[in-house]
Amino acid sequence: MADLNSMEKHILKQIADIETVPIGAYNIRENGKGILRQTTANIDIITKTNKPGIDIKIKENTKNESVHIPVILTEGGFNDIVYNDFYIGKNADVVIVAGCGIHNSSCQTAEHDGIHSFFLEEGAHVKYIEKHYGEGDGSGKRILNPETIVHLKKGATLEMETVQIKGVDSTVRTTNAVLAEDSNLVISERIMTHGHQTAKTVFNVDLNGKNSSTHVASRSIAKDNSTQEFISNVNGNAECFGHVECDAIIMDHAKVISTPQIVANCIDASLVHEAAIGKIAGEQLIKLMSLGLTEQEAEEQIINGFLK
Repeated sequence: MADLNSMEKHILKQIADIETVPIGAYNIRENGKGILRQTTANIDIITKTNKPGIDIKIKENTKNESVHIPVILTEGGFNDIVYNDFYIGKNADVVIVAGCGIHNSSCQTAEHDGIHSFFLEEGAHVKYIEKHYGEGDGSGKRILNPETIVHLKKGATLEMETVQIKGVDSTVRTTNAVLAEDSNLVISERIMTHGHQTAKTVFNVDLNGKNSSTHVASRSIAKDNSTQEFISNVNGNAECFGHVECDAIIMDHAKVISTPQIVANCIDASLVHEAAIGKIAGEQLIKLMSLGLTEQEAEEQIINGFLK
């Protein structure tokens, strides 16, 4: 990536694990503009003409290919809104890597609002990875508000892995999903907040098809004076299975709110929710400190293990 400077490369490494031009299709966006793009025989990327964003079209039966669509913001006083739509063909099996990194050294807010819509045809499988990261020594805030819209046809599967562990002052993440027969949605969320940061996630899942299923798992750590809120609404509208779990470690003067809701609208719906909030157990710290770690090192090891 000879056209990118060291700061841009550093951000891409954090959010997309890119150090060189990735294999496969990619679209790299910086400060509201596409700067690098590549397509393949099976994956096309088309710029929208009616609003900012792209259409990613993946042919049916595409296997073992990937798409990288990271976003970089390096300017304060900028609100980047983008609409990306993913059309995944029948029986395709691909990996999509997204995410946004903000470097803000100004006194003005830098914000990215990404609206991603997924349309998976029958039997399609997607692993979707989205990482958010913030840095910069300016007083301007770094704000990320992602929205994900999911439509799964018969037998389709979407695995979502979302990560936000550093530098984002405020985020509201919303996911709305509709599942057809035999489809499956798996969501894994990891969040860490500190200072006065706020993070809110809302998951709405409609299990409309017979034998549809979802597993939503959130793990978070709230430090200092930060605030986190987790809301999930899983609606069982057919013979289906849904499992929601939210585990949070609270530290210092932080605040965590968890509201998992399950609604069975069918006698054959099987739904489970779990929520746990607590501090790091003293016996865990003592055990690690007895092995020679300082209290801070022990806390860091526990946190890293919890967020894996």
